[in-house]
Amino acid sequence: MKKIYLILLLILSQIFFAQSDCATAIRVCGNSDVSYFPTGPGVIDDQVNANGSCLSANEHYSVWYEFTIATSGTLTFVISPQAPFTADYDFAVYGPNKTCGTKGAPIRCNYAGAQAAPNQTGLQIGLTANSGAWSPAMNVVAGESYYLIVDNWSGANAAMAFSMTWGGTATLTSPFNDPGIQPNPFNPIGVPGATASDPRIIELCNFAAPYNFQINSTNIINGNPNFYVKYYPSSNDALADTNAITSPIVVNTTNTYYYTIRYLDPTNPNNPTNKCFNVNAFKFKDVTFKATNASLTACNNNNNGVAVYNLTTTTLYTPNPAYTYVTKYYPTVADANNGTNEILNPYSYTSATGEVYAKITTNLGCSDIAKITLNFFPVVVVTDATLRSCFLETNPSTAVFNLTTAPVTTQTGTKSYYPSLADAIADTNAIADPINYISPNGVIFVKVKDGNGCYAVAKVTLIVLPPVYSSVLEDKIICMEDTTTLNAGPGFTAYKWSTGATTQTITNVTVGDYWVDLKTGNCVTRQKVKVYPSEQPVISNIDITNNTVTVNVIGGTAPYKYSIDGINWQDSNVFNNVARGDNTIYVKDGYDCDPLTVTVVVPNLVNVITPNGDGVNDVIDYSALAGKQGLILNIYDRYGVKVAQADKSNGYKWDGTIGGKKVPTGTYWYSVEWKENDKKSTPFKFSGWVMVKNRE
Repeated sequence: MKKIYLILLLILSQIFFAQSDCATAIRVCGNSDVSYFPTGPGVIDDQVNANGSCLSANEHYSVWYEFTIATSGTLTFVISPQAPFTADYDFAVYGPNKTCGTKGAPIRCNYAGAQAAPNQTGLQIGLTANSGAWSPAMNVVAGESYYLIVDNWSGANAAMAFSMTWGGTATLTSPFNDPGIQPNPFNPIGVPGATASDPRIIELCNFAAPYNFQINSTNIINGNPNFYVKYYPSSNDALADTNAITSPIVVNTTNTYYYTIRYLDPTNPNNPTNKCFNVNAFKFKDVTFKATNASLTACNNNNNGVAVYNLTTTTLYTPNPAYTYVTKYYPTVADANNGTNEILNPYSYTSATGEVYAKITTNLGCSDIAKITLNFFPVVVVTDATLRSCFLETNPSTAVFNLTTAPVTTQTGTKSYYPSLADAIADTNAIADPINYISPNGVIFVKVKDGNGCYAVAKVTLIVLPPVYSSVLEDKIICMEDTTTLNAGPGFTAYKWSTGATTQTITNVTVGDYWVDLKTGNCVTRQKVKVYPSEQPVISNIDITNNTVTVNVIGGTAPYKYSIDGINWQDSNVFNNVARGDNTIYVKDGYDCDPLTVTVVVPNLVNVITPNGDGVNDVIDYSALAGKQGLILNIYDRYGVKVAQADKSNGYKWDGTIGGKKVPTGTYWYSVEWKENDKKSTPFKFSGWVMVKNRE
């Protein structure tokens, strides 16, 4: 049992102190700076004090390095303890081209001793022998290999690490500076720290889940063949290639982590560069952000049960200018988690009240889900209304409406007026003058908008109140000399006549044009009425045959009445046995107006003439009527052939001759025509016969 325990202890000791033995020396490549925290001596006695070494017999807190020269020249280095700089670090260099068993005496050896800060030691240009804590620089040749031990002699200060910086003109072998091996630059992990010397930063969202370090390797290698990356929890582990992180672990923001880039020569496993690596420090930064819930309130316009929401106006997080954010919206939290049914129109999302969910994702892959509660503003309450307005006289089918008086709402807000519902919703074709809106019967729409910009639309029915006319008031015909009564009829609230009267009827109305304003409610209808003079009858002509007078009448209104004395009236237009000389004929029509009169001359009848020159009945003589218009005497034989004419040229006389020759004895017919000298130029015709006796 004791033997097993001893073997286990030796194994553990070997692992813990492996970097403290020459056989397990850490390969230094490419003049890279070195930092280390020695934790104890090695398990092998490497005889560091033999052969004139400046070191003490035993290692204290030591680490071994090996390096190979790539470029000939001078080589220096500086070993610096960390603050408070009290650690006494010693060093020794062996070689060239020695093994751990044949290394012999060191070619350079010195120690810091007790100095003031920064308490450094190492190799310097310009020295030919040790000078204090410094030894002369080494002149090295390409291909040479060396061992270096660094030992913290100050046991009391063992907790202090050191750093070592290379100098001089020589370079150390490394696959990291050969473009034939490394054609591409490596990509450092994460983002830079606050300063160039600070560890790089991996920004991480979820620290609860194990982190897979390997996801960074491909980007770090950047396509360089034969390189690989390993990750460690400490710098010493990275240098000693122990405790590599090979599976996901839970990380934190406090610890510093490390990765090494290593090379493996595919053709030569013993190539010294296979031991080369560089160490890079990095930390994690918590960039998790928390989205906050929000709410949106929009207009339930026209109370249609939905609103249009601009989901992008919500404030769901406080942005960090170092990151970019992508926000996507989903109808349910399950959709947000699964990335399904994304809302593709978040700027104008139509929905009832409820919830939607926003998933915010940063360029680092951090995400959170916020709930957006959708609310309605208070509904704008409107009611339909009706407006009635009196007709326009110029166009009785229309009226002027003051749309602003329509009682569509009791709420405060702005109103606008439109000819159609579609125009009201779209805010197009607004009525420019709603106070004086001329329209027939129809509808308009009022859009009422409150302080939140929400609206509702009310319909206003427009009713034109038509003119109301009297059914009893009609035009009248009266005799010119008469008067009449005009009656507008009952049922109106007010009357106003063109005469100034305000009664239902007006009397003593003469011939003329009149109007009356008839008021019904608030509307006034102007009705026009005319009193016409009756049309006077006209005596078209009068025929006189011997003592019979026939009066022919036109115009006026039948039946006609006739009189020869103005007292006794008859229906017949024929008067018999009219006395010779002047007579007055009276005529009136059905209106019984003042009769019209005409003077009728019944000439003395001459029925026989004896044109023998004795001065007695020698001629038919109508010269007494010479003052009448168009007087003419025509003579016809028994066959109706006109044989003679008496007119102004022969003194309106006929002497029984034709062209100076006596006509045969016999009976002849004659007619006398003229127009009376009245304003109507009444035509007269007097007919008779005459016996002509001529001596043969």
